[in-house]
Formats: sequence, structure tokens, C-alpha cells
Amino acid sequence: MRTEDVLAAIATGLWRWDNASGTVTLDSEAARLLGLPAEPVELPEVAVRSRFHPVDWNEINGIVNLAVAEGTLAEARLRIMDEDGRVLRTVRSRSKPLENRAPDGRLDYELIGTIQEIAEPQPGTTAAHTPITGDWRRSREAFLLDAGRALAEARSTAEVLRVAASLSMPGFSPDGLAVFGVAGERLSIIGHHGHDAGDESPFADMRVETDYPAAEVVRTGRAIYLPSPEDYKRRFPATWPLAQRFGRISWAFLPLIVAGRTMGAWMAAFKHPVSFSPDERSVLTTVARMLAQALQRAGVAESERELSTGLQRSMMPQLGPEIPGMRIAARYVPTGGGLQVGGDWYDMIPLPSGRFALVIGDVQGHDVRAAGLMGQLRIAVRAYASEGHRPDAVLSRASRFLAGITDSYEDSDDPGPRFATCLYVECDPRTGMLEVARAGHPDPAIRMTDGTVLMRPTAGGLPLGIVPDTDYPTTRFTLEPGETMMLCTDGLIETGGHDLDTGWARLRAILESDPEESGAGPEPGHLERLADLLVQAVHGPSSHHTTGPLADRREDDIAVVLLCREGEGCGCGTPLLHPARPARRTMLTVAQAEPERIAGARRQIRELLHDWADGEQVDSAVLMVSEMVTNVLMHTDGDALLVAEAVGELGARRLRIEVADASDELPHRRHPGEMASSGRGVLLMEMLADTWGVDPQGEGKSIWFELYERSKSPDA
Repeated sequence: MRTEDVLAAIATGLWRWDNASGTVTLDSEAARLLGLPAEPVELPEVAVRSRFHPVDWNEINGIVNLAVAEGTLAEARLRIMDEDGRVLRTVRSRSKPLENRAPDGRLDYELIGTIQEIAEPQPGTTAAHTPITGDWRRSREAFLLDAGRALAEARSTAEVLRVAASLSMPGFSPDGLAVFGVAGERLSIIGHHGHDAGDESPFADMRVETDYPAAEVVRTGRAIYLPSPEDYKRRFPATWPLAQRFGRISWAFLPLIVAGRTMGAWMAAFKHPVSFSPDERSVLTTVARMLAQALQRAGVAESERELSTGLQRSMMPQLGPEIPGMRIAARYVPTGGGLQVGGDWYDMIPLPSGRFALVIGDVQGHDVRAAGLMGQLRIAVRAYASEGHRPDAVLSRASRFLAGITDSYEDSDDPGPRFATCLYVECDPRTGMLEVARAGHPDPAIRMTDGTVLMRPTAGGLPLGIVPDTDYPTTRFTLEPGETMMLCTDGLIETGGHDLDTGWARLRAILESDPEESGAGPEPGHLERLADLLVQAVHGPSSHHTTGPLADRREDDIAVVLLCREGEGCGCGTPLLHPARPARRTMLTVAQAEPERIAGARRQIRELLHDWADGEQVDSAVLMVSEMVTNVLMHTDGDALLVAEAVGELGARRLRIEVADASDELPHRRHPGEMASSGRGVLLMEMLADTWGVDPQGEGKSIWFELYERSKSPDA
């Protein structure tokens, strides 16, 4: 009996599909199954394609391409249509793609296979009807969508492996997974699931030339399917003993390919038999492609994180050894825009004189160049300080340095030179004397021993790098025992849509909060908790309930440094059982060339008296201070030195304010007319102050007045 007769008896036809020429050759049985006359025929591809259901044609295209890529059989179910669009029958096609070369030299393929009719179940039987596009394929599509979404959201290699291990494939799910990488000429185990610790040892350092499925996949870039242990033992006898002990029945090894390069292999092992039908192979191949892309993204992200973390660690110094009588805490929070390092920095520098310097700064921008400039500038400032230069000289040299290195970028893609703000504080730990030089940076804030917070105005110059030869005046004041100084960048103030005023109000509420409520109590470590509270006020959940739009809380880098001088009420030592209320002091110099700082003097007095019982007395004190400082600038050639002190218990405090100048001319009473613009200073103090006077000094004089706190005005 001829082979053709046997095939016809079992309703099986033969066909040859030449993809290069676009022709299909059918025997008589194959022609009959396609709804054509039962005789051998050669037809153009378009004529045969018209006999298939459009949905099935699209699916068989993908199946054939997969079989060509893997060198396996292409199996599919096809619905045959008549000229009126009705389904005549359902057939199963099994074909083998063979490579051949077209006349023009292009490599192509042809399919040689069989077509067999599938018997439909009869009414009343228990045979299940399985349509071509049934529930299995719909669940497969849903699974691939979910798997793609989960793998796309994985941010690290460990997360990618956890997602891969949790995938439940429709109809068949592996119970053992392994991801192999390539390190030189050897395989490496990136991760595995469904195995015990140590099971990966025989495979962890295997050479790529080894007769092992994963190694062959890496070498060839083709998937390997092993439906049974017999297939595994027959194809890979050398490594079969390694796989035998795991008790698996079927295995699939698929290449992990990204941009045409095989970066590893993925093994899916099953404890139940899997035939690896075209649909199953299609699912596994799609998952392998998504897994490869997810691993590639995770690897790049981890490399960037490792780079930025290392850069951050190298640029953010330790605060160094403890300083007797002082406590220091610092925080650095980078912006959320990719790299975990930006242009903000802080530093503590031991000086040759036995003092130390605190530096905080902010280079313009949040990109890689800002981080690089920050590192260079930080090293330069540390070098100038270590040479023993004074604060003003350190910033002047740093400005020239930054201007010089940014000028070299003029021909690059960067938009232009950049600047940096900086605050440099030299501290004497024995006396608490601070010498401050400021380059366009926010002023420091002082938390006094009773919890009052004042902005400490300091003289300053332009940001570094704008004008190379810039002078930076120095401001001196004393950090009293029990006081804490805060230095910060503008990210701590303005993040979240705040301006300088509302941002400082937000921070002042944290600094002035009760120590027991805020967690910054007298026990050790209070300064560290206070630093955390300040950052949480900006980035924590509560930050969304403060003034300002609900903007991204990671829109700017944050650097903050806290310096506390140990003393009563600071929280660094043992608290007193019945402590006396400490004096509240502030000092400010208003230079002849800076009359605008009179407004700062008025603001200082209001902040100093923020809890004064009588608001009218506060207004009186502000008015007298404004008059006294203005008179010094108008009638003398020197600067005005303002010293204010409030002592006593709440409700019964005494306020004393002195304004000193270098002139020996004493004030005297005048009788200004109604339209006179001056001459009322003495009259104001006689009317508003409880007591006042003038104290001559060695050079110059000091004019002072006192107010005694009262809960209500006398006329109330």
C-alpha cells in the first residue's frame, strides 16, 4: 500500500509551503481538506490563505516564526472557510520549517508538513469542545499582560526574580526556576526558586562549553525543550545526573536576549509532564523576553544606584571626633530625580588653631555636573581652611576657584557657568565665639535656651563663582551655653511651595516645640532626633498639611547641620530639678553701608519678644530701636551695635536694649515742630520706656532703655 493511500485513509494530507516563491503545493487529500477539488495542485499563497479563518492565520504566522527561530515543529489548529465565509471543518497542521536559499541569495524557509481533520464531538458525548480562540488563549493574554506589568514595575534584580517565581502560567506552572548569567567564559547563577540553599553549587561556575542545556542556550541563542527525563538523558547524558536528583519531569531552557545579545538563560522546570505545544512555547518565549528586559533594566538601575551611593558616601564626610562642650548633628537628603546625590553639601573641618569650621553649601542644579562641582568645591574649601585662612579669605579663594573651573565648560553642552551659595562658620569650642562668612546663603538660626528661635542676620556677599574677586565680610557672635545653631540649605525652607517666610515658620514650629513632645528632650541623642524632625517636617506626611501647594516634596536637595553648645536647658547634659528661666539675648551690628538692616533689627526684636504679654509694649520697643539705630547712622560716622536682653519669669520680665556707637556726642532734648522729620528720639523714650539712660564708654557711648512686662496696659 502506498503512503499516499494510507494518509488518505486517515484523512491526512501533505503540503509544502515555499515562503521564498510564495507558492503552496498540496496533494489531493490536502486540497480536499482545504475545500478545493481533490487533486494535486500548486497554488499561490494568497489563494491558500483565503481558505483560513483570519484569526487563525494571524496565530499561525507567530507559531511558524517561533518554530523557525527555535528549529522545532510548528503545530496549529486551523478553521477552513468556504467562499461564503462559513466554517467547513477544523484541521490540525504539523510542519517542519527548513531553511533554503532564495535565487537572490537571501536565506528563507519552506514548510513541509501534514494537515489532518479533527473530528467534532457528537451531541450527547462527553468530549469537550475546544475552539481555536477559547478561554485558554484569553487567559494566556491576560496572564502575559499581568506578567509584563509586574516585571516592568520591578526595580531590582531580586524583585524581578520574585515576580518571575510568582508567575502562574495558564494551564502549566513551573515549580522550579533558575536564571543563569554569563561571566566571561562561565555561567553564573543570578537567582533561583524552588531549590534549597546550596543546590546551585554545581551550576554556579560551569564553563559555557559544558554539555548542559543552559550552556548550549547561551552558546546558540536557541531555546531547548525537554518534555521527559528520557529526552534530557538522551541529549545531555553528561549533566543528567546533576538534574536527576531534583525529581523534575519536564524542562524548558530559553535564551535571555536583549538588543540581539544573549545575556543568559532562563530555566523553567516542571514536576508534571509538559508537551510544550506551540501555545506553551509561545508563552514561555514571551515571558523570557520580558524577563530579559526586566533584568537588563534592573541591572542598569542597580549600577546607577551603586554609583550614586558610592559617590554620595565619598562626598558626604563623617562629622569627625567629638568636640568637648559641643554636639553636632547633620542630615543630607538628595532629590528624588534619579541620582542620589546633588549639589548640596556640608562639612566639618578641624583647624590648625584648635578651632573647627562648619561649612554648608549648595551648588546650582541637581544633575551629575552639580554633584561633580560640589565635590571639587568642597575639597577646595577644606584645603583653604586647613591652611589657616580666615573665613572671609576662605570664601574669596573658593569664589575664584569656582569661577575658574566653570569657565572651562563654556564650549560644552552645559548652558553656562554655575554658582554656589555657602555659609562658613569658624567656632571656638572654649568660648562659643562664632565667626561667620556668608556667600548668598540663608542666614543661620539660633534656638535659645528657653526655646525661642531667632534668625541671626549676618553680613554677606555674592554667591561663589559669580564675580571672582568678591569680598565677604565676617560677622561675630557668641553661641551661649544651652543654645543650638541651625545651618541649612534652601531645600529645607522652600520645598513644598513655601517661600522664605512660610518656610521659616514651618521650621520654627519644630525648633520651638516642647522638647518632650518633639522627642528632643534632655536625654542623650536629642540633637539627632531634632534633625530627623526637621527633615520629616518637609518630607514626612505632615508636610502636606502645611502652607503651600501639595508639590513634590523631593524637588530640591536638603542639607542641615545642628551645633549645640552644652549648657543648662540644651538637653545635652543632666537637667536641673528647678532651673531658673534663662536670659534671652540677641546682638546685631548695623553698618553705615547697610541701612536696609534696620528692618532686620526690627524683626529681631519682634522675634525676641514673640511671647511678650503686652503687644503695645512690643510695638513701643520696635519703634524705639528703629529710632535709636537710625540716629546712629544719620548723626555719626560709625556702625550701630544693638544688644537686647530679656530676663525674668514669664509675665514679669525685664527687657533691656542698648545701642552703642563710636561718637562722644550725647543725645539731648529737642523741640521739633509739627513738620520736622527728626528730633523726637529722646521724647519717644521718655514717653514709652519705663526707664532709659546714656552710658559714656571709653570710645563712644551706649544709649539704653528698659521695659517691664505687664499683662495689660494701665488703662485696661
